[in-house]
Amino acid sequence: MVSLIVGAQWGDEGKGKIVDLLSRDADIVARYQGGANAGHTLVIDGTKYVLHLIPSGILHSHVQCVIGNGVVIDPVALMEEISMLEQHGISMHGRLFISHRAHLIMPYHKLLDAAREKAASAKDAPTKRKHAIGTTGRGIGPAYIDKVSRTGIRIVDLLDRSRFIEKLRTNIREANMLLSQVYDGEELDADAIADEYCQFDTRIDPYITDTTLFLHEARRAGKRILLEGAQGAMLDVDHGTYPFVTSSNPTSGGASTGLGLPPTAISCILGVVKAYSTRVGNGPFPTELHDSIGEQLRSIGYEFGATTGRPRRCGWLDAFALRYSVIVNGITELAVTKIDVLDSFDEIKICTGYRLNGKLQRTMPADAEVLERVEPVYEVLRGWKTPLAGIRRYEDLPQEAQIFIARIEELSEARVRIISTSPDRADTIVRDGQ
Repeated sequence: MVSLIVGAQWGDEGKGKIVDLLSRDADIVARYQGGANAGHTLVIDGTKYVLHLIPSGILHSHVQCVIGNGVVIDPVALMEEISMLEQHGISMHGRLFISHRAHLIMPYHKLLDAAREKAASAKDAPTKRKHAIGTTGRGIGPAYIDKVSRTGIRIVDLLDRSRFIEKLRTNIREANMLLSQVYDGEELDADAIADEYCQFDTRIDPYITDTTLFLHEARRAGKRILLEGAQGAMLDVDHGTYPFVTSSNPTSGGASTGLGLPPTAISCILGVVKAYSTRVGNGPFPTELHDSIGEQLRSIGYEFGATTGRPRRCGWLDAFALRYSVIVNGITELAVTKIDVLDSFDEIKICTGYRLNGKLQRTMPADAEVLERVEPVYEVLRGWKTPLAGIRRYEDLPQEAQIFIARIEELSEARVRIISTSPDRADTIVRDGQ
């Protein structure tokens, strides 16, 4: 059985906890896209873990983890993560598998990423709002650019040192031209980078394999496989709020291309949605709150990026965007996280639609500038005004919280199966199937 977990909003939905929870019943957890720009935060028995590349299932000793070909890998971030987990007594031996087809993030990718964002954000930039995306600066976009332009360096390239150095010299020559002549930056030393990455190759060699074949054989053997992505559907390069998106496909379709599994292999798609909405970086965000309520959501929910530490933009739950996400991903079930953040509110709002120039919109606007101008249509529900942390049975939720969940189901047309009532692994409601 193959199940897929996708972020149904703008990322930061709490996918890490949900993947960790469902990993108890999985044999393999596989990551299919993104890079170290992801940040999955888990709290287990009071210990906090922040994972950027390695799947959240690694915290279960029986689970094998896969980093697929669709992921772009930063060697420094990967080794730091492996070291952190080993310091916590979590073994990687025989449990972590990395695709030999995965592309590598090189030092010039990070420098180009930072330089482009800096140039786009400059005060004298004529099109600042249109081009400053608000990236994490981890080199993700430039790495995917090289991948699509067929100049990227993959892990398999490290096996042939002479070919690797030839590719590296060509790429650095082009990168240095941009860095020095366009962005007025410092040039890079190809030989030093070649030595660093060849050393990295010897360290990760035990983990490298044909992960597509590994997953195919596991599926044939009847193994339970859980697929996870990074970011969220509204940041998908094809279906998100373009151009304020990530450089890959976090939507369910990205799982097949990012792992080599056919779409027909996936039997269940679970969407993770926060009980309110957040977004990091620039781009349209219809329900964003620029008032004390927005600050309250940020403070109570501790809405700061796990990767960058940047404060997240906060707003009410956007059920119109959620319905779009359900359609695009084929979501059959939902997991609602951080519902406890809403404990203190007298009223809770849900966006049920968008109005533009007085007219209700039938579909999600494709133009980011149009989406910036829409007016959210809100429905107001009564708050429950009581702590939910620690509640583990749906029947024990206050009536107002049950009404809130039921309304999410009605508006999204997907059943809520999981409800997280605190960051702790144990504080989770899992509802039986209907």
